[in-house]
Amino acid sequence: MAEPGLAGRGAPGKQPTEAARAGRMSQTEFIALMAMLFATIAFSIDAMLPAMPEIAASLSPEAPNRAQLVVTSFVLGMGLGTLFTGPLSDAFGRKPVIVAGAALYILGAALAWAAQSLELMLAARLVQGLGAAAPRVVAVAIVRDLYEGRRMAQIMSFVMMVFALVPALAPALGAAIIWATGWRAIFAAFLLFAAVSVVWMSLRLDEPLARERRRPFGLAMYARGLREVFSHATVVLPIGVLSLVFAMLFALLSSIHSVIAETFGRGAGFPLWFGLIAVLAATGSILNARIVMRLGMRRVIRAALLTQILVSLAVAGLYASGGLPPALGFALFIAWAVGVFFMIGLTTGNLNALALVPLGHIAGLAASVVTGVSTVGAVLVAVPIGLAFDGTPLPLVLGVLACAALGAALMALVPGSDTGPGVAPGVAHRP
Repeated sequence: MAEPGLAGRGAPGKQPTEAARAGRMSQTEFIALMAMLFATIAFSIDAMLPAMPEIAASLSPEAPNRAQLVVTSFVLGMGLGTLFTGPLSDAFGRKPVIVAGAALYILGAALAWAAQSLELMLAARLVQGLGAAAPRVVAVAIVRDLYEGRRMAQIMSFVMMVFALVPALAPALGAAIIWATGWRAIFAAFLLFAAVSVVWMSLRLDEPLARERRRPFGLAMYARGLREVFSHATVVLPIGVLSLVFAMLFALLSSIHSVIAETFGRGAGFPLWFGLIAVLAATGSILNARIVMRLGMRRVIRAALLTQILVSLAVAGLYASGGLPPALGFALFIAWAVGVFFMIGLTTGNLNALALVPLGHIAGLAASVVTGVSTVGAVLVAVPIGLAFDGTPLPLVLGVLACAALGAALMALVPGSDTGPGVAPGVAHRP
């Protein structure tokens, strides 16, 4: 028998979920599996952060700041891949596409392990990102197959809450691998992670998209889907906001090791500091899971962005003044970084759910477009912010401030109101 599902209050209740009925997993296991699929992205980025100095020394000694492109090249590949993995999952089912993506991810990891130049490394990371797009996007489509509106936002928050443990642990794991076997062995860890997650899914989760609900894949169908996605202001504007939120995330991830290690001279403790930031910031997803059913997605997103504007404005002013003692400057940066990740926890699940509200009948394609467009757009914004690093945190803080301000302006234009709590039409409420 499956364990109880999630009741409307957001706490454990008595109603089994579709995932529990269709497969052999409890609600808890379903959330854990979705979190692991999501975590492919976080693990692939965060475990690389301690390796930046070694990669720079090995592959780009003449321009060490270019080593941070191993993050954004992976993200770019993920963004491009997400444009297609969702529609493919609508046509062929969710599980086969995740398996195929895992195979491509493993290929990219093997190529990155063997790369002898930064250019080859970046190409391999692009391939790895293309493969990682499948579990990232199709996991969203699986949740959307079963839930919608505020309930989907709540489930996504539970997933993100578990997923947040990966950023807390990945840098420490990456540092341990580097210490024991060298930085190239990190790619073997990526291979193992992908293999475990895809085997778990294959054995324990039944296909959530029934054959009668599948849509044939073709360019004409894809074009019609794109037109439908971009015909809704309630979709287009959240995509723009999500792009800016992701840009803040990717810019911070690209620069955080440089700021901690070079600006403040605390590189040896980076895994511990990053883990502390991730653990504290995870409370953003926990808080969102508690309040989104009551307040609605729009109000939470707007409040989070406005708070980020005010905080980043104050922090930028303090750094620009140039009078902070190093210890105080470091503490301020850690607190500010926690605030940025906290804001991301309050907004990303809600923005995804908000954009998908009118698109449940094309959930896979819609999840691809929303994630793909927002990710590629975020990379275009994040790369110049990251490369602007000048030995101080100020360019990063100003970049986040600009993104938050533009995101708040776009959010003010989003029409309509939140839908009430609910599950997708295929998930009946049963006594």
